[in-house]
Amino acid sequence: MNKLMRTILSLFMLFSMTSAFTASPRASFAVTSTGSVASSTSLNMVFGKKKTAAQKAEEEAKAAMYWEGEWVCKDCGYIYNRGECAGMYFEEQGPGFRCPQCSGPRRRYAKKVGDRVGTTLDGGDAPILIFSFGGVIATIVFGVWAVNNL
Repeated sequence: MNKLMRTILSLFMLFSMTSAFTASPRASFAVTSTGSVASSTSLNMVFGKKKTAAQKAEEEAKAAMYWEGEWVCKDCGYIYNRGECAGMYFEEQGPGFRCPQCSGPRRRYAKKVGDRVGTTLDGGDAPILIFSFGGVIATIVFGVWAVNNL
């Protein structure tokens, strides 16, 4: 009896798992006169709704505002892929954006022009450099003052 129950259970599991790989009941297929297979399912199920002319124009205007080339992480060489990052252009990413591959900050990305990689002009390392040089100059001035007055 136990063996019979196991056999029935295993057959049930086999058929229930393979049903996930069968065609959808809503989709119907037919062979056309040319011998190709035609499906009655609409492409909207796969690609979404068709965009209107206004939506296309709006998307083109938005794309014209941003850099058309590639953005490259200077630390690891990752090339920014808009599809992997919620469909946002690189310029739309906030200051908290991190490289998906190496977790480098946004300021470590640079524009790629041809085979050359440049630097960004969005502030990036400027505050760090300004305060570093300011600290060095203040240390030198204090040192000169201390030597002359003490």
